[in-house]
Amino acid sequence: MDAVTLLTTTRSVRRKLDLERPVPKDALEDCLRIARQAPAASFLSEAQRWVVVLDPALRKEIAAITREAAEEAWRQYAHLAGERAMVSSRHLVEHLDQVPALVLPCLPGPVPDDSAGLSAYYGSIYPAIWSFQLALRTHGLASSLCSYHLGGREADVARILGIPDDVAQIGLLAVAYSTQQEFSPAARPAVADILSYDGWPQQ
Repeated sequence: MDAVTLLTTTRSVRRKLDLERPVPKDALEDCLRIARQAPAASFLSEAQRWVVVLDPALRKEIAAITREAAEEAWRQYAHLAGERAMVSSRHLVEHLDQVPALVLPCLPGPVPDDSAGLSAYYGSIYPAIWSFQLALRTHGLASSLCSYHLGGREADVARILGIPDDVAQIGLLAVAYSTQQEFSPAARPAVADILSYDGWPQQ
């Protein structure tokens, strides 16, 4: 597939994940090799660490923590999300233990508390996360960020996986083969509606 199609049709996949087909390590490693070439905002890109969880027992523990954290988040914020988004999110969370691979990108902490520091910190790994998701697509794989546990349960997942206290988990990616291969561009506002030149748009 050409680059424009890849960029405009790679979606967060939650309900179309193949929960039966294992994800091979060599595919994950190839996608990570590609992701490591992503542009980064600071030298921290060299400090990235990626934890892949394939063991069913570990996935089950992480899924239980994620489910508890998600239910707490939904109690507070579900009214802000659309019905379709909530249905697909609930589906993923309810089946997270069955997703063949959970991938956690990490960076050394502490997470900065100023805007410039946050930009450089997350800018050192989020481009790689997106490149990883794009690379997965070229292997017929799909993914979705499912990071509810970061809202207060990060330490519990760290304990399960032996992640040191001074390392921050940046997210949790659910990775599986997709049962749907063809995706269309999503509806988005027109560029003219979100773009201004040389300053904030005037009323």
